[in-house]
Order: sequence, then structure tokens, then C-alpha cells
Amino acid sequence: DGKMITFESNRDGNWEIYVMNVDGSGQTILTDNPAVDGTTFWSPDGTMIAFNSYRNGNWEIYVMNADGSGQNNLTDNPADDSFPSWSPDGKKIAFQSYRDGNGEIYIMNADGSGQKRLTGAK
Repeated sequence: DGKMITFESNRDGNWEIYVMNVDGSGQTILTDNPAVDGTTFWSPDGTMIAFNSYRNGNWEIYVMNADGSGQNNLTDNPADDSFPSWSPDGKKIAFQSYRDGNGEIYIMNADGSGQKRLTGAK
């Protein structure tokens, strides 16, 4: 709805995800863990945020509620998964993965199920 902005900051010595009002007020931390978190994307209805995290020793895709609760890992792969982007209806998330040895575009359901490669030789 254009009322809130997510941003990344390392103001406490580690990259975390924050949210604030568009005027800069109300800055609130959403993630708070020793790993790097970032690259946020709002769901079309504004209730969820998809993001990257290095919590498992490589980049994975997570989602959380807009208030930071309910953080959930959607990808669990030894290769890097990153740059999530919601479909316009909020039912799917596209992302980049190196699980096949090079950067390819994948898609999955918003709950992480049904992961499928879209680009590259099959």
C-alpha cells in the first residue's frame, strides 16, 4: 500500500532487515540473528516479505510476516538460492539458483513447494 519500506542495515554490526514508515519514522528490526539477511520483496498484498538469508552457510530464500514473525526457510539446497520475487497474484515466488552449476531462474509455490527450473537446458 506504499506506507512501509523495508531496508537492510548493519548498524549493529550485522546485516539485518528493518521496516519503517515512508517518512522514516518507526524504524523496527525484523530479523535479529548472526547471519546476513537482506534483499527483501513485499508480497502483492503486503502481508509477507520474501528475503535472502545466509543462516545455513549459503544463501537461501525465506519468507516472514510483515511484522517479522513466522520466519520460514523455503529453499534448502547446498547451492545458493537468492533474489526472490513474488508473482502478481502472490501464489508463486521466482528466484535465482546455482543448484545446477550456473545461475538459472526457478519458480516455486509461495509455501516453497513445487520448485521448478524455468531457464537453461533441461
